[in-house]
Amino acid sequence: MAAVLKRGATFRVLRYLHRQYSTEQALPKITTHYTVVPRETDPRWKDISMERFADEADVVIVGGGPAGLAAACRIKQLANEKGTEIRVCVLEKAAEIGGHTLSGACIEPKAIEELFPDWKERGAPFHTPVTEDKFSFLTKSSRIPIPVFRGMPMDNHGNYIVRLGNVVRWLGEQAEELGVEVYPGFAASEVLFNEDGSVRGIATNDVGIYKDGSPKESFERGMEFQAKCTIFAEGCHGHLSKQLFNKFDLRKDCEPQTYAIGLKELWEVTPEQHHPGRVEHTVGWPLDRNTYGGSFIYHLGEDAPLVSVGYVVALDYENPYISPFKEFQRFKHHPYIEKIFKGGKRLAYGARALNEGGIQSVPRLTFPGGCIVGCAAGFINVPKVKGSHNAVASGRMAGEAVFDVITDENHKSETAGLEPLAYEQRLRDSWVWKELYAVRNVRPSFHSPLGLYGGMAYTGLFCVLLRGKEPWTLSHGGADHSRLKPAKEFKEIEYPKPDGEISFDLLSSVALTGTNHDHDQPAHLTLMDDSVPVNTNLATYDGPEQRFCPAGVYEYVETEDGSGKRLQINAQNCIHCKTCDIKDPTQNINWVTPQGGEGPAYNGM
Repeated sequence: MAAVLKRGATFRVLRYLHRQYSTEQALPKITTHYTVVPRETDPRWKDISMERFADEADVVIVGGGPAGLAAACRIKQLANEKGTEIRVCVLEKAAEIGGHTLSGACIEPKAIEELFPDWKERGAPFHTPVTEDKFSFLTKSSRIPIPVFRGMPMDNHGNYIVRLGNVVRWLGEQAEELGVEVYPGFAASEVLFNEDGSVRGIATNDVGIYKDGSPKESFERGMEFQAKCTIFAEGCHGHLSKQLFNKFDLRKDCEPQTYAIGLKELWEVTPEQHHPGRVEHTVGWPLDRNTYGGSFIYHLGEDAPLVSVGYVVALDYENPYISPFKEFQRFKHHPYIEKIFKGGKRLAYGARALNEGGIQSVPRLTFPGGCIVGCAAGFINVPKVKGSHNAVASGRMAGEAVFDVITDENHKSETAGLEPLAYEQRLRDSWVWKELYAVRNVRPSFHSPLGLYGGMAYTGLFCVLLRGKEPWTLSHGGADHSRLKPAKEFKEIEYPKPDGEISFDLLSSVALTGTNHDHDQPAHLTLMDDSVPVNTNLATYDGPEQRFCPAGVYEYVETEDGSGKRLQINAQNCIHCKTCDIKDPTQNINWVTPQGGEGPAYNGM
C-alpha cells in the first residue's frame, strides 16, 4: 500500500512539473528566465553547482563603446606616464568591438583630440569633414528650407561624418596598444557587492540553459570580475545601470530620463545623388506636431557613394498606434527625399534607443565602488543631435578620477569599493556641462500646446539668441511610458505598404542586422507578470509593443484553441535597442542580457 501511495505521489509531482515547464501546453509560460523564476524554487537546479571562477583587476569597465574605451585609455595613459601597474579590463557583450554600436553619426572631434592629440597620425577613421549643412521643414509634399547660421546647434562646421562603429573599433585598438585587456563576447549580467554594500565588480552571464529554464549538460556558470572600482559604460538604458540607480538612489535629485528611438539605414546611392560632406536634417512630416522627431541624412566620403539615413522618434508619444519603423519607411517616400535613394541599394539597417533628457535627467554619477559614464548617464545634446563627443569626454574625466583614487596612498575609503568622487565635479566644471546647460530647455519646450511649432520658436528665441541664459529650467513632465494613452482615444494609422525599393518590411530589415541568438535559451525579454500583456497592454493599448519594437520581437497571435490572443516573444530577433524596456506602458518588460556575443552584428554603423 505504501509503495502504491509513493508511486501516486511521484506521478502527481511529475504531472505538476509537466504543467509548469512543458513547452507543449496550449498556453505556455512566457518567462522562464532565472531573474523572474528563481532557481531556488525549481527542483531541476537542485544538484547543479553554482560556483563561479573569479578574476581580480584594478578597474573593470562594463561596455566597450566610446565612453568605456575612453576611460580605459585614459587610465592606462596615466599609468604608463607614471610607471604604475594598473590592470584594466573592458567587457563588451558584442562578439567584436563596435559590433553593437549604432549612431548617425556626425561627430565633434574635440573630445577625441583631448584624449589623443595625435589622433590624425594614429589613423582615426574621420574621413569626411562636413562641407555643407541643410535643415528643412517638411510638409506632406513640399520642403521649406530653414537657414543654418554659425553658432546654431545645427552648425556642423569643423565636424566629421563618421561610421561610429569604425571609430569604436579604432578606440579599441588604441586601448589594447596601451595595455588594456579588451574582452568582446563577455556579457555582464549581474552587479556584485561587498559586505559593506559597495560594488565589488560584475559577473558575466551563465550559458547552457534550455528555453524552458532548465540546465543543459553544457551548463557553465558565469565568471566574476572583481575590481577596486567598476565603471559602467553600458550605453543608453543599461540594464545594470538601472539596478545601480535603484540600489544607490542615484536619480533622487533629477528628473526621469526621456528617450527616443533612432532607426538607421546605410545606402549606396547613385553617384549623381552623392554629395560627400553634406549633412541634412528635417523635422515635420510624417510626424504630427505633437510627436517629437526628425531625420538625418549624412553623405559619407568613402570609396563608395554611401549615405546614412535615419529617423528619430521621441518615446514620449501618446498614440499607441504609432510605429516608428513605419514612420521611417514612409518618410523616405517624401518627394524631396525619395529622389536621393531612387536607384540605390540599401546595405544595412539597425535601431537604438537614445537619451534625450539632457542635464535635467543626469543622475548622481558616482557611488561606493564605481561610477557611470557616457549614454548610460545621458549626455546627448538634443538640438545638436550629438552625444559621442560628450560620452568620450565623460569617460576621459572618469578615467582620471578613478586613476587618482586608486593610486592615492593617503586616500581613506569607508568602503571596500572605491568611489571616484572627483569625477562628477570635474564633469560639472567642464565644457560638457556648460554645453548641456545651454540647451537644457530645448527638448521640454516641445511639450507646450503648440508642440513642434512652439518648440522651434523657443529654440530660436532662447537657445540661439540668448544661448540658454534664461533663468529657468523646464520640466519633461514624467516618464515616457506614462504618456501612452488608451487605443480607444485614437484611430489606427494606415501606413502604406513597402515597395521593396525605397521602403521595406520589418523582417527583411532585421535580416540586414546580422542578429543572432541561440533560440534554445530563456528569452532575455522578461516579463514580471505573464498575464499583463494580454490583460492590459492588448486590452487597453492594442498591444503597442508589436509596433514600437523595431525588430518584430513582440507579436500577438491566436491561441492554439482559438479562444483569443497570446503574446509571442521572438527573442532571436532582438537588436538590443532597449525600446521595449522604456516604452512598455505597464513597465512589465525587463530587458536582461542574453549570452555573450549575441545580438546584432553591425559593420561600421
